[in-house]
Amino acid sequence: MYPSGALHTLGDPTPLPIDPIAAYTDHQTHTKKEKDAQLIRHDSRSPLLASPWYSTRDLAACLRVNTSTLRRWRAARPPQGPPFVSVSARVIMYSAVDVEEWLRRHRTVPRRDA
Repeated sequence: MYPSGALHTLGDPTPLPIDPIAAYTDHQTHTKKEKDAQLIRHDSRSPLLASPWYSTRDLAACLRVNTSTLRRWRAARPPQGPPFVSVSARVIMYSAVDVEEWLRRHRTVPRRDA
């Protein structure tokens, strides 16, 4: 049995999380006293900063494509695929907001009269 929120394909020994990285890292802070260890959410940030972010590996798992597909999309001229941020030469991140918007733009809804 795999934990909920995990993606597993046949032949993979370990399921990959489908939750964005930021969903379990930088969104919350703890108070200094352990007995008062309540989570404080930072809602004053812009929507882009407050939204979760995907690594290339995490987004590839969510879209069920290979990481090389995302790299090819980024390298294409003009770039294809969802918008991305180059944090460094080796670190590329994708905003969950941008990915969702990109998916909506590329969604095909068949017509009923077709």
